[in-house]
Amino acid sequence: MRPSSELGPGGTTVKDLLKDFKAFVLRGNVVDLAIAVVIGAAFGTVVTALVRDLITPILAIPGKTDFSALSFTIRNSQFLYGDFLNAVISFVSIAAAVFFFVVRPVNTLMSRRKAEPAVMSTTRDCPYCLSSIPIAASRCAFCTADVGAAG
Repeated sequence: MRPSSELGPGGTTVKDLLKDFKAFVLRGNVVDLAIAVVIGAAFGTVVTALVRDLITPILAIPGKTDFSALSFTIRNSQFLYGDFLNAVISFVSIAAAVFFFVVRPVNTLMSRRKAEPAVMSTTRDCPYCLSSIPIAASRCAFCTADVGAAG
């Protein structure tokens, strides 16, 4: 029996806990997720700069080249709708980039990779009770209706 000072929660040793934690952190999907978060944050920053510095001036409202300064006031409360417009443009830009540069190419690759033909079903639905019955059955095992041979 180990001394209680070496035991962690649940009666395991601290060394075992650290070994389990290391195995968890070094699993492929955790590392992949961490990389995705970092790259996503960097990509978001780039798109925000693109919207603020290039797209907003092109779409500029006459006299206003910075949407973040656009606002209106109701009862001494100021509403900054320009900053919201920048955020919407950034979101649409990121969504379009992810769709066209990640989703579409991955879907194309996956459809090319699919080489095996679709598997034929071995069952069919009973037209009376909608239970799943074998294709070769001529009578439903659930409602006992005569369903005829499959054609």
